[in-house]
Amino acid sequence: MAKMLFVNLPVRDLAASTCFYEAIGCVKNAQFSDERASSMMWSDEIVFQLLTRDYYATFISRPVTDPHTSSAALFAISRDSRAEVDAIVAAAIAAGGKGDIREPQDLGFMYGRTFEDPDGNVFEPMFMDMAAAMAAGAPEPA
Repeated sequence: MAKMLFVNLPVRDLAASTCFYEAIGCVKNAQFSDERASSMMWSDEIVFQLLTRDYYATFISRPVTDPHTSSAALFAISRDSRAEVDAIVAAAIAAGGKGDIREPQDLGFMYGRTFEDPDGNVFEPMFMDMAAAMAAGAPEPA
């Protein structure tokens, strides 16, 4: 079996969040979705499980935080080009998210921006030109 990553996220409005994640390129997997959860496929190996806040709370004994006021994770997602970084941020904004919640990062060989989903979760789409990174002396990824 391939290594997979399932990111469980509490959401206030499941329908709106589902539409947002579809707008940034996810595909809903109806087999694992219902009125409490939307299984949003980012790729064959990465899935965002959008869970109503009440349903999410059944999986953990701690309080469910509000990502608008606190942070537990940042989600860096690779893109194949600078244009794809810009496109996903534009799609996030058009779908009700907030773009560029901090200044874009441009190191020449690496380009990244940020966006926030409607529930306050922060994503960092980035593109890295590996040939330019090696020429610049950046360490090779493990």
